[in-house]
Amino acid sequence: MGSIRIAVRYMVFVTVLSMAAGPGFLAFAEEIQGVAAGSPAPGTSLEELDQKVRVLERKWEIEQETAAAKAKESPFVTAGGKDGFSIRSADGSHQLKLNGFVQGDGRFFLDDEQKPAMNTFLIRRAFLNFEGTVHRDYVFRIQSDFGGGKTTLQDAYLDARFASAFQLLVGKTKVPFLLERLQSATDRRFVELAFPNSLSPNRDIGAFVHGDLGKGVLSYAAGVFNGLPDGDTSDGDTNDDKDAVARIFAHPFKNTGIEPLGGFGFGIAATYGNQEGSISSSKKTFTSNLPSYKTSGQQTFFSYLDSTGEPSKDFSADNNVRADGIRTRFSPQAYYYWGPFGLLGEYVRTSQEVRKKNDVARLTNSAWQAAAYYVVTGEKNSFRHIAPSKPFNLSNGQFGALELVARYSELRVDGDAFPKFADPAKSASRAKAWAAGVNWYLNPKVRIQADYEQTRFTGGASGNQDREQEKVILSRIEVAY
Repeated sequence: MGSIRIAVRYMVFVTVLSMAAGPGFLAFAEEIQGVAAGSPAPGTSLEELDQKVRVLERKWEIEQETAAAKAKESPFVTAGGKDGFSIRSADGSHQLKLNGFVQGDGRFFLDDEQKPAMNTFLIRRAFLNFEGTVHRDYVFRIQSDFGGGKTTLQDAYLDARFASAFQLLVGKTKVPFLLERLQSATDRRFVELAFPNSLSPNRDIGAFVHGDLGKGVLSYAAGVFNGLPDGDTSDGDTNDDKDAVARIFAHPFKNTGIEPLGGFGFGIAATYGNQEGSISSSKKTFTSNLPSYKTSGQQTFFSYLDSTGEPSKDFSADNNVRADGIRTRFSPQAYYYWGPFGLLGEYVRTSQEVRKKNDVARLTNSAWQAAAYYVVTGEKNSFRHIAPSKPFNLSNGQFGALELVARYSELRVDGDAFPKFADPAKSASRAKAWAAGVNWYLNPKVRIQADYEQTRFTGGASGNQDREQEKVILSRIEVAY
């Protein structure tokens, strides 16, 4: 009876192995069954079977150990997560990610009788992002935009993340200055940016240190960039001067456990540099290093005098305005998020010395915005993208997430700009805009937006009249991957 019990136990073990390891073990299981039935195969003893089972047990253990070791060395491949498509080494030290997004817009103007603008569909952005990590601490990113039928290098940098409190980024990226500008294009709540972004540098080439202190309570960034006119982006430089940039941002209640205050943050940012334009009558070249300002409908409502684009193409210093000295920017900024509710506000002031022939002046322009957001379906609001708790699915009766948004923004041009440096019959001295819209998040990767924005101007038309109001409907469908 004892031999039969042992044989039965082995039979069960070998049967399990045969199921896991393949049909080659079935014959051995049948051999044990013969022992259990009292009719073992000729020449087969229980001791021999016991030895065979021990060999199989060890072989199975070795195979399990080998499989576990391979699993530790095998890379992880993911698709469709928050990082898009990615492949990561087993220890996490090396990683490659491929992702991006496409934004298809519709732009429609109402009552544009004096200054007709084109109603149009367009590809506003088509980003392809390739990002990687080597030896855990070194992150690189190459990001291109194919929107509007053009190819633009948006980001190309290396970020050495020595520690959370000390990181060094070198290359082309967003200048750490304005709050809404620093949001990803897929995180912004409106189709187009508010006026303060017209006074902020966009993407520039430089180097800066940055990091988080106190477990994210305080963030900082400080560095040097080539220097750009307001709202501009560039892949190069036009002079030897550079801009110094610094920004700090605090979340004073982040780790206190006081939930209503955990989403409050405020900060301040500044830039300082010496920027000068250039003009050559003989070479017929002109670089103003000065900005022009646009509405949400992308219509220019202010620009400095520049006759090089006129039919006469005047490249003399008499009729063209250019940057001629120190430029400073300053911006206090804050946001607040609690539950489905969110607020964002920021102010920016920029001061630049300008020249037209022998006339020199320091002009100071300013802008601000206040924006409010509310997720009707109850999801938590934040500086980042809204994640629907129930992604859109008609079969299951799920709607996704719905957010209502509203904002007011304003831009003022220094009164001393007129008429020496800007034409009051073509450029407005002030623009005030209000906007309201809705964001429908079908799922974490697909969003539909619709905004209505109305802008009033002071000046900007002949006869000391105000430019016609701009009324525009802005719509967008966005798909990320």
